[in-house]
Amino acid sequence: MSAPADKAPKVLPALRAAPSAARYLLVGALVNQMGAFLQTFLVLYLVHKGLGASLAGAALGAYSLGAVLGTLAGGELTHRLGPRTTIALSMAGSALLVSCVPLLSRPGHAPVLIAVTALTGAVAQAYRPAASTMLSDLMPEEHRVMAFSMFRIALNVGAALGPLIAFWLITVDWDLLFWFDGASALGYAVLALAVLPGKRAPAAGGPAPAPAAIADAVPVVSSRSVYGAMLRDVRFVLYLASMALMAVVYVQYTVALPLELNADGLTSTYSVALTLSSAVLITCELAVTARVKGWPAHRVAGAGTVLMTLGMAGYGLASGSTVVVLLCTTVFVSGLMTNGPTMFAYPATARQAVKGRYIGTSQAVFGLGSALGTVLGEAVWRRTGDGVWLMCAAAGVASAVCAFLGMRGLAPEPAAAEDKAPAHS
Repeated sequence: MSAPADKAPKVLPALRAAPSAARYLLVGALVNQMGAFLQTFLVLYLVHKGLGASLAGAALGAYSLGAVLGTLAGGELTHRLGPRTTIALSMAGSALLVSCVPLLSRPGHAPVLIAVTALTGAVAQAYRPAASTMLSDLMPEEHRVMAFSMFRIALNVGAALGPLIAFWLITVDWDLLFWFDGASALGYAVLALAVLPGKRAPAAGGPAPAPAAIADAVPVVSSRSVYGAMLRDVRFVLYLASMALMAVVYVQYTVALPLELNADGLTSTYSVALTLSSAVLITCELAVTARVKGWPAHRVAGAGTVLMTLGMAGYGLASGSTVVVLLCTTVFVSGLMTNGPTMFAYPATARQAVKGRYIGTSQAVFGLGSALGTVLGEAVWRRTGDGVWLMCAAAGVASAVCAFLGMRGLAPEPAAAEDKAPAHS
């Protein structure tokens, strides 16, 4: 049953309820994202170095594949080593690897460069399941979804500030992009070791640890048994399918849309759309999350996915109109703000003993869907043009149906029993 509107969690209470460790975690994510230049600028950097677009594309593809595998590994490491250690190792390893990119970006080093970028993607993204797991442990149950919205806001603020810093660095020396990237990752590693809790801590001022809503029947056994149980859990498989399909739709914002606008002679409109989306997400997502927090999770996920699908499919009707593009962007981002926090928080309802693995699997599937969507989007747009928006409509509707069915029955405050597994060290 949905909570009454006047009792739905609000933004300020969630901020006040966040313990200092959760705030440090969010600040670290923001700082790291602010310097996360490798994926964004790798292609431009390698072309600037005269290494060619084909090598740049191969290196970026290697990074994306590594990121998917690294997210899965991050979930496993979170279970075995604990969130703080996983974050510190991921960030320290990322700092070392990304700093090697300028040294390898020269003729004759292509195979090593591709291998290093793949490894960098794996190591750099391993922290995400750990950060999500720790955040869900630190925040009171009633503010869990709001906490994931805060995490997304931190990443979006970092992503908005990053290009401004990058522009200044490039005017001095392109290599500084990756020195800064490494420094920001190292700063997060030091922050994690210095101020984040080494063991699972109860939420400050909150009730007992959150009850489990999924994976209630999974015993604390081997990794193979846990992942096997995931595959046998029809609802969770439907949820994963929804995440993958949603990623296919989402990534067209950075693949098909710029191709379409460039073909229509509206290249500058894409920059305006990016700015608009960042501004709306940063300023409105917490308020939207507070509004829908009391609704059943499957309705939030389904409605948000339909809304973002309408926005994405609407680009096919733009016909060279900047106004229509910006209107569709607003609808698309509104859908993301509605479904994003709830869907990314859902795996955190798993029992403590398997939570990191569920979060890691969810994020890896989303990354895999993004990689697949990148290839599909470019191919479908090149062959059919506006057919790519029909593809988005079909994938989006399927994603909404899977989310609605897979997450159905999860109340705003799950009530299943939590296991008594020992905390990570």
